[in-house]
Amino acid sequence: MKNSKVVVITGVSSGIGRVVAQKFAEKGYAVFGTVRSVGRSTGVAGIELVEMDVRDEASVQRAIQSIVDRKGCIDALVNNAGMSMLGAVEETAVSEAASVFDTNVFGMLRTIKAVLPHMRTQRQGRIVNVSSVLGFLPAPYMGLYAASKHAVEGLSESLDHEVRQFGIRVTLVEPAYTRTNLDANSPQAKATIPAYDREREIAARSVAKSINGAPEPEGVANTIVEAALGAWRMRHTPAGQALSKLRRFMPAGPVDASLRKALGLA
Repeated sequence: MKNSKVVVITGVSSGIGRVVAQKFAEKGYAVFGTVRSVGRSTGVAGIELVEMDVRDEASVQRAIQSIVDRKGCIDALVNNAGMSMLGAVEETAVSEAASVFDTNVFGMLRTIKAVLPHMRTQRQGRIVNVSSVLGFLPAPYMGLYAASKHAVEGLSESLDHEVRQFGIRVTLVEPAYTRTNLDANSPQAKATIPAYDREREIAARSVAKSINGAPEPEGVANTIVEAALGAWRMRHTPAGQALSKLRRFMPAGPVDASLRKALGLA
């Protein structure tokens, strides 16, 4: 028998989002996956694609309302859509930084604000925000991406306190590197500064090597499904639990040294 619960997942055109959507569909949930263009996206059995651009307020409101009009509720929201950025902080234009935040932070905020009135009426719901290990362990040459994920962490914790009175809980999933297009095709700051070339290139090679050896999205997708359906806890860190413990329980000096060594900057 089909499960009547409704799940909305942003950014399902590829990678983690697509696998997450498939896993919910396999469990019998009514799955709505958002993409920027339905016409350019490949359909997946059991998943209804909805056109939505998280950077556009009207697009978000229209998409969420269309789902509620059809199904009457939204039980879970998975905020997966995101973008990365590689480059030194000094090299990154404010416009480039704004683009990262518009997708990773404000896009998430737009979707949350569109869904919450319906979840409050229902007096229940689960919001899963996909962050990153860089949300608690920032790395050089990914400063703006790390900053956006730090913002996601703070927003999520504050929001969870605010909405639990309505039977709604918010949780974070903090993946490490995963073999996806987001990680492999990270845009770079356009205005490079030669003084940073040597270290930036070392860091970029290290990141590429980590991605090549990273697991496929299935592990992270399983964690996201568990975060949405299982007993609540604030953080889920698939394949990155050791990093989480490193940051939270080791002195800052050894953590700093370990990070630089891992990136080849020691």
